[in-house]
Amino acid sequence: MLQRFAIADLPPMPWKNGGGTTREIVCQPQGAGMEAFDWRVSIATIARSGPFSAFAGVDRSIMLLQGDGVLLESGGGISHRLDTPLQPFAFSGDLALHCTLLGGESTDFNVMTRRGAVRAQVQVLKTGTHLAPSPHGLLLALSGTWQVRPSDEALQAGCGLWWNDSPLSWNLQPQTDSASLVCVSLALAGV
Repeated sequence: MLQRFAIADLPPMPWKNGGGTTREIVCQPQGAGMEAFDWRVSIATIARSGPFSAFAGVDRSIMLLQGDGVLLESGGGISHRLDTPLQPFAFSGDLALHCTLLGGESTDFNVMTRRGAVRAQVQVLKTGTHLAPSPHGLLLALSGTWQVRPSDEALQAGCGLWWNDSPLSWNLQPQTDSASLVCVSLALAGV
């Protein structure tokens, strides 16, 4: 299954604690709730400081897209400034983290995978490349325009595609200067 999306078309869902909103890009299997997903990709806007939800048995990767960023801290020793755009930070979802805004709102890209079921690799591309086959994944143009083959589609900034249960490889070429694209490759754990 290959699915296109545009961030602007994804409805923002308010957090229960009122501290922000999430735009879910994909959650697999479809219809799985927060306790049953294998993998999930979203974009969150953090509007105020507060606790970060813990997700037992889940590995997470977060990356700043816009804003001043946040400080993530846990009682277990994590203290990470997420203040450099497009630098993925991986951590265990088991940890209860506190999030402190470093300025105004922060918009972040988030990948969550069920530990023992799926593992993710998150990378930001700025030059053309060939991606090896991956059974599940996601591509999102962050800036500029990208030619995406074999689908022969051009991805504009803020648009992307995801696929599931179909190993696909990609030839990716930026079509504009200063283009960047995030690639999430997902594979079954242990494979």
